[in-house]
Amino acid sequence: MINSLYLRLNLTAILVLVIFLTVTGAVMDNAYIESARLSLRERMLGQIYQLLTVSNISEDGELVMPLLSDLPYPQLALPNSGLYAFVSSNGSDKLLWRSPSLSKRQNPKPFTLHLGEKRWQEIKMEDGKDYYLLGFGFQRSLRFGINSYNFHLMTELAPLDKQVYLYRRKLWGGLATTAILLMMTQILVLRWGLNPLRKVGQELSLIETGERNQIKDDYPREVKQLTDKINILLSQERTRQTRYRNALADLSHSLKTPLAVLLGGLDEPNTLPETVFEQSTRMMHIVERQLQRAGAANAVAALPPLTVFPVADRIITSLSKVYSNKNVGVFNLIEPGLTIRCDEADLLEIIGNLLDNAFKWCHTKIEIQGYQHGQKLSLSVQDDGPGIDIKHIEHILQRGGRADETTPGHGIGLTVVADIVEAYQGLLRIEQSALGGIAVVIDLDCQFRQVT
Repeated sequence: MINSLYLRLNLTAILVLVIFLTVTGAVMDNAYIESARLSLRERMLGQIYQLLTVSNISEDGELVMPLLSDLPYPQLALPNSGLYAFVSSNGSDKLLWRSPSLSKRQNPKPFTLHLGEKRWQEIKMEDGKDYYLLGFGFQRSLRFGINSYNFHLMTELAPLDKQVYLYRRKLWGGLATTAILLMMTQILVLRWGLNPLRKVGQELSLIETGERNQIKDDYPREVKQLTDKINILLSQERTRQTRYRNALADLSHSLKTPLAVLLGGLDEPNTLPETVFEQSTRMMHIVERQLQRAGAANAVAALPPLTVFPVADRIITSLSKVYSNKNVGVFNLIEPGLTIRCDEADLLEIIGNLLDNAFKWCHTKIEIQGYQHGQKLSLSVQDDGPGIDIKHIEHILQRGGRADETTPGHGIGLTVVADIVEAYQGLLRIEQSALGGIAVVIDLDCQFRQVT
């Protein structure tokens, strides 16, 4: 099996080219031979008509042929010239006339023909050469009755064969030259056409050695789709590694306080069991949360499409029970067929945090929307609550500048959502809601498809 795409394309194209030129050459060769033979027949038929014109039949039925100088073709008067004629009586092998060109040669057996009948035959004579023989039936009405004659004309096929040979040599020589030129052109064109793929391979080698972090050169549209996807995967991988590093840093930082409390609990043996249980539970929650955040958006391209509407509907049902003491109207306006390539746990984390904040701070109304526009997917949660000061938004979303997650209010879980959205190459922004509170809007790019 050939593992080179370049060789596969070249060999396939060469095979197609050879087949095409061979078939074309065979058709042209056959057409030329048929045309040459037809031309020879037409010429011989014209010659025999002229021979009939100069012949004469006496009243006694005797065939009278012209003198040598009056023959329509000089070759008929020259011995072994290659053009021969003879006349026989119909139904008899008796020859009434032989052209001088036959000389001492043996003439072929005459045809028996009807009036106006033409018969062609390819024969081989005693000299080993091929000839073309034409017989033509002729009658003359005399006072004693009707006399029938058969006029015969014979010509060598050697000139025709030579003509065909010269044609074939030029034809197949030309086709061979054309094939070589086309093959060379094809090899160069394929090499030029596949050059972008070689460049991609070179850039991937540079990425592998760490000299580059993404594919940068400009490529044709078909290859650019591939390089863009590779760059997205590379970016996702770097983001994943960053998330792992950040998660480890966050984990180590978050565990400092519980560990310090545990160490301090040694000084108070009476409350040590309660302290151990409380702080170990807290550490377990911290570890679970950091692991969830670190694993977000892994292998996005391999994830199946996830329908957004039922996920949001499930969360709304759960939170409505939690906040049953508030008379909140929640409107799920997500397009029913909208899907997103996302881990279900990540989507639950995103929508759950945003709706939890909305439930806490709204007065009576929440709207969640999701729709596709162009190459973007937008998901937004709006409430009619008091809102948040715009100057605090950037600080809340910055890493290390998040709000105290133990205090209820806008900002709890927002940095978690922001990190997950960032891992999916998306964008999170906070705007003024048309309902009066805030609107948290998430835009995702190229990680979704619409169900039809």
